[in-house]
Amino acid sequence: MSKMKTGLGRGLGALINPNFDKGVLTESITVNEAEIKRDDGESIDVLAKIPTNNILPNPYQPRTNFEIGALDELKNSIIENGLIQPITVRRVDKHFELVSGERRLRASKEIGLKDIPAYIIKVDTKEAMLALSLIENVQREDLNPIEIATTYRKLMIECDLSQEEIAKKVGKERSTITNSMRLLKLPNKIQNALIDATISAGHARAILSLADETSQLAIFDRIIKEKLSVRNVEKLVKAGTPQIHTKKSTSDKNSLDYISNASIESTLRGIFGTKVICKQKKDGAGSISIDFYSEDELERLLELFESIDNQ
Repeated sequence: MSKMKTGLGRGLGALINPNFDKGVLTESITVNEAEIKRDDGESIDVLAKIPTNNILPNPYQPRTNFEIGALDELKNSIIENGLIQPITVRRVDKHFELVSGERRLRASKEIGLKDIPAYIIKVDTKEAMLALSLIENVQREDLNPIEIATTYRKLMIECDLSQEEIAKKVGKERSTITNSMRLLKLPNKIQNALIDATISAGHARAILSLADETSQLAIFDRIIKEKLSVRNVEKLVKAGTPQIHTKKSTSDKNSLDYISNASIESTLRGIFGTKVICKQKKDGAGSISIDFYSEDELERLLELFESIDNQ
C-alpha cells in the first residue's frame, strides 16, 4: 500500500477546476497500487496507470537543475516503497504531456518501470501549464531561487500576466514575486552561487541593495571568503562600509559621498520596497532612480507618493 495525497493545494486546484473551493485540501488517503486502473484513453480528472514511454516532457518545465545524488535517492526510495506521489499529466493526441513530476518520471524510467500512476487532468493553455509546473515545484520546495524567478518572468512575458495576477495564482504576496524576480538582475556568478546553494536567497537580497555590479561582486567574494552570515552582510551594506567596495574612490570626499549614497539608497529602499539608485555629484546635485517592474508596481508607488503628499 502506498499513501497518495489527493489534496493538490489551493493554487493548483484552482487552476485545474475554476469552481475549486478557496479552502486548502489536506486530506490524504491510502491507495493500493494494484487497485489503480489502467488508463481508458479518454477519462479526465482521474488517477490511472499510464505507460512511462508514452509521456512527453513538459515544454515549460521550470526545473533546470537535477542533482544526480538526489535522483539516486529517489530511485532507491521507489524500489523500496513504491512511488508515493503520482505524477500529473495532460492528454495530447494519443500521448500524454508531463505537467509535474519530472524527477519521479526520470527515476521510474531509470529503474525500468513500464507504468506509472498519474493524475490525468485537463490543461488547455500554456499559462496553466507554466503555473501548474511552478506551483507544484514551489509547494514541494524543489526549485532553487533562480528557477523560481525565471518561471515568474516566463509567466509575465509568455502569458502576459501582471505580478499581481502571478501572486494570486501561486498563493504568494506580490512583494514576494517582485523580490524573487529582482534576483535575475544579479551577475551570473552570483546567480550560479544561488543555484548550487553556495549562498542563500537572504545573501542575494542583501547584495541587491548595492547599486553596481562591481560592488555586488566585491561583497560576494567576501561572503565566500569569510563565510559571512546574512545578518553580517546586511549590516555591512546598511553601514555602507568602504570594505564592501573595490578601490574605486580616489579621495576621502568621493569615498564619503559613495557611502552616503549607499545609506540613502538603503533608507529609500525600505520606504518604497524596491530598488533605488542614488547618484550624487561633487557639488551636491544628483538624481534618484526608483525601479518598478510592472504597471501594478508603478500604481503602488504612485499611491505611496500620494499618501506622503497628503501627510
